Amino acid sequence: MSGPVMVVEKVGKSYVEYASELQRFARWFGIPVKPRHEHWVIRDVSFSVHQGESIGIIGQNGAGKSTLLKMITGTTKPSAGRVSVNGRVSALLELGLGFNGELTGRQNVVHAAGLMGLPQDQIEALMPQIEDFAEVGEYFDQAVRTYSSGMQMRVAFAVATAVRPDVLIVDEALSVGDTYFVHKCFKRIHEFRDAGTTLLIVSHDAVAIQALCDRAILLDGGKAVLDSDPYEVFDYYNALIAQRENSSVKTELSKDGKVATESGTGEAEIVDLQLLDEGGAPVEFVGVGHPVTLRARVRVHQTLERLVFGYMIRDRLGQALYGTNTHHTGQANEQLQAGSEVEFRVRFPANLGVGTYSFSVALTGAETHLQKNYQWRDLALVFTVANLDKPMFVGTAWIPPVIEVAASAAPARPEAVR
Repeated sequence: MSGPVMVVEKVGKSYVEYASELQRFARWFGIPVKPRHEHWVIRDVSFSVHQGESIGIIGQNGAGKSTLLKMITGTTKPSAGRVSVNGRVSALLELGLGFNGELTGRQNVVHAAGLMGLPQDQIEALMPQIEDFAEVGEYFDQAVRTYSSGMQMRVAFAVATAVRPDVLIVDEALSVGDTYFVHKCFKRIHEFRDAGTTLLIVSHDAVAIQALCDRAILLDGGKAVLDSDPYEVFDYYNALIAQRENSSVKTELSKDGKVATESGTGEAEIVDLQLLDEGGAPVEFVGVGHPVTLRARVRVHQTLERLVFGYMIRDRLGQALYGTNTHHTGQANEQLQAGSEVEFRVRFPANLGVGTYSFSVALTGAETHLQKNYQWRDLALVFTVANLDKPMFVGTAWIPPVIEVAASAAPARPEAVR
């Protein structure tokens, strides 16, 4: 592997408050002055990225994600450490950053592309392609102040990706687009990644991070607490959120080498979890479309006002395929005494494609495991689906179609002219 295209070494960013402006000026000239207050948004963050790697940055609001990206792109100077980036960088940070509301979309494209280092003749040559990709119609020649946030994102993304960059940085900009255009953007990002572009993306969308990224970095309190597989990082992130309620968090290796995460406050726990076939026998292999039952036996350790059981089916990449809980189905248990047990049986057809899948399960007192988290287990049960008796198909879902084929009669051939 070639050397890294990006190096972030012990980077930190602080915002300082001084007793007077004179003290601020004095510090600029190297005179040691003790500030009234100093707040570090980012501190001692280090990582490197190689060419063609895709890295996701995740964390709660205020964790320092946007500040980190601004230091990487050079729009903010680090207070400590250094950032080194090689090659052409294209970034979508704050929506409409650098756009002038009084200028038209076309004029802003010229300005933004110029700041990206593109010469005027290349900008003119690319303009039809940018306009076509943005799909804002006649608004392209109207003032940007008349644009919706989604239209601003369309133009910003179109110009930022008009030329394939060496490094593409995206900061939640795609969260405001309509579904059609977001799909269009992710298609282009996939194409860039496959062509060798290094990707750095900030998103709360676990599916996007897991689908696009080779690694993910979790920021918490301005520090990098985990740099690992996206699936593992999102599991730990969810557990970290739940830990705010004083629950425990632990990780362990599963049988297939993946990291399984468990968290919870322990008022209730799943003591037995099995996947059963149609006859009630435990199974690890399931036929496509065959009926199965997920059985969970739960023991209550402390008196509970409310208990909700939930589950999620994930594919081998950790992407969520289907999930629900007894809050949404209107079957939450009420007023449970310590020492009691509850058994949950979830019956469904395994309408899944061939492959390996897993269950994540949760016991909570509310709608999600992020509130009143009694127990949450990732990779709690792994099973394999095989095609035993269905026609050949591809994909992660068994959606049997009814295909009608109507052939029309061939047109009559004209008689040969004699």
